[in-house]
Amino acid sequence: MTKEKLTTMTTLTKATKIEPTSKIRPTPRAEDTRRKIYDAALELFREKGFEQTTMRDIAAKAQVALGGAYYYFPSKDAIVLDFYRYTQESSHEVILEDLAKHRTLKDRIRCVLEKRLELLHPNRKFCAALFRHAPDSADPLSPFSEASRPIREHAVEHMRLAMEGGDVKVPSDLKPRLPYLLWLYQMGLIMFWLYDRSPSQERSRRLTEKSLGLLVNLLRVSSLPLMRPLRKAALELVQTVEA
Repeated sequence: MTKEKLTTMTTLTKATKIEPTSKIRPTPRAEDTRRKIYDAALELFREKGFEQTTMRDIAAKAQVALGGAYYYFPSKDAIVLDFYRYTQESSHEVILEDLAKHRTLKDRIRCVLEKRLELLHPNRKFCAALFRHAPDSADPLSPFSEASRPIREHAVEHMRLAMEGGDVKVPSDLKPRLPYLLWLYQMGLIMFWLYDRSPSQERSRRLTEKSLGLLVNLLRVSSLPLMRPLRKAALELVQTVEA
């Protein structure tokens, strides 16, 4: 990929910058305290579980007053949303670098998927508990919620960049919606991976490889006239989910 193309990708993704949930003025001291609370919370979420951990537990572990913990994070949900944001932003540069190394759509989508799982892996058990919130879009912790919209849009943007630099020509009617469909595909794979009990999540690896091959092959033939009804059904599916 050319330097010009990579610059364009970076510019496009900057347009979807995720704002932190905390509005505290980022002085060095405030940022240090905020980070202590955040790190303490994640450690407790891993040890005790999200539901069992209280803000009082978090304040005690971070060695700050309970009121201080609430000053930086109004709730446990706010801490989790910052975790989502941090995980998404941490993947940004490495994903851009990896996308620049690949030309095929299959490899480009795979690199997005692999980097996401790589970053989630240290918190796999904790993330599995969070996924119980996924079905309810009114729940702030759901990946479909309004609160998580900026993070979701950032993740969808990564899929759009993977699609635009690939070797598969996508029909014009499907192109605007495909990044969101790819994000839904990614979420399905993540959910399977979170609950995969096979050694080193080998079943998840096989599922990703086989399903990704099928997905790319379907996209290759998606422009054929006989595939128009399937494209229409896929677009209607997306519109139903987004409604």
